Amino acid sequence: MPTRTSSDVIVVGAGMVGAACAYYAGLAGLSVTVVDRGAVAGGTTGAGEGNLLVSDKEPGPELELALLSARLWRELAKSLPPRIEYETKGGLVVASGPAGMAALRDFAAGQERAGVEAHEITPDRLTDLEPHLAPDLAGGFHYPQDAQVQPALAAAHLLRASDAQVRLGAEVTSLLAGPDGRVTGVRTATGVLHAPHVVNAAGVWGGELARRAGSDLPVLPRRGFVLVTEPLPRVVRHKVYAADYVADVANGSAALQTSAVVEGTAAGPVLIGASRERVGFDRGLSTEVLRRLAAQATALFPVLAGVRAIRTYAGFRPYLPDHLPAIGPDPHVPGLLHACGHEGAGIGLAPATGLLVAQLLTGEQPHMDIGPFHPRRFEASRGTRSGPHLS
Repeated sequence: MPTRTSSDVIVVGAGMVGAACAYYAGLAGLSVTVVDRGAVAGGTTGAGEGNLLVSDKEPGPELELALLSARLWRELAKSLPPRIEYETKGGLVVASGPAGMAALRDFAAGQERAGVEAHEITPDRLTDLEPHLAPDLAGGFHYPQDAQVQPALAAAHLLRASDAQVRLGAEVTSLLAGPDGRVTGVRTATGVLHAPHVVNAAGVWGGELARRAGSDLPVLPRRGFVLVTEPLPRVVRHKVYAADYVADVANGSAALQTSAVVEGTAAGPVLIGASRERVGFDRGLSTEVLRRLAAQATALFPVLAGVRAIRTYAGFRPYLPDHLPAIGPDPHVPGLLHACGHEGAGIGLAPATGLLVAQLLTGEQPHMDIGPFHPRRFEASRGTRSGPHLS
């Protein structure tokens, strides 16, 4: 079958965010081509845990995006195959002492005012939710809206449902433009593709793609490791993490940070995270990180001390300095839209991002204010532009 070389929109990136952009653009009646230099879910998506969280987000734009996405994920779970392993298992955030519990209580109160469901769990009731938790915790909060998917499978099925034409192994080397500077397509290592709109869903490479378009987006990679245990009976029922995880998510430091995040999966293995550090694209194994993760996980779940870790993997979160994704039109390149920089929340925030991008593409009123996510917010730190680099 011949493949088309023109479409209404080209999405650069075949991860979860790119798949969601393609899906909702297709629903809006647009013809879509998805381009990726690697495989489907070959970057951050494939290295993720599949978390769909509201529990770790303070009131504000990102939480609004997460709540919209949570609703959309529930809808998607009804139409996508069960193999995506969508589970509404909920999250449990625990505190080790009274001060941590007081901070969690204040945090949850603000979230509840913003529409999040949060239930305080007293120390004597923690084992009702998680029988294998350490016995000396001060309490916690249960978040029933937290969920999980198998990210690579979910992205693949979302792409399939989009009816997009998918071009893999085709790195975008530059963007094409007409005499007025408006985007007309992309040049790849395997040929030229035409479209009046290009969506930058390139994840940690989103900043590089913006530069190839003659623009700028300060996306940086933030490395994280995950430990994977041997398959177990359902030892961990929820996503369970310590209170300091929320602070680590919001911390912009380049230094290593680790905080216990433990969750079971439908397939049996327990996933243990989370670490954050800015070390460029260095994939080198860090035994110090793995040691910290294992120690923190067994402090929460002593039963894991006798469990084998069968593998570990690293991934890179697409980090932006203010911890909000870039969603919206590029301020300097007409026809280029950005949908990247979600850091570790891209799986959860993907549906709302895709819906907003599709609404911007079709001129429909967006479901929520995109102002806080607009790429122009980085203009003050750009300095003087040297002009477009389109070909």
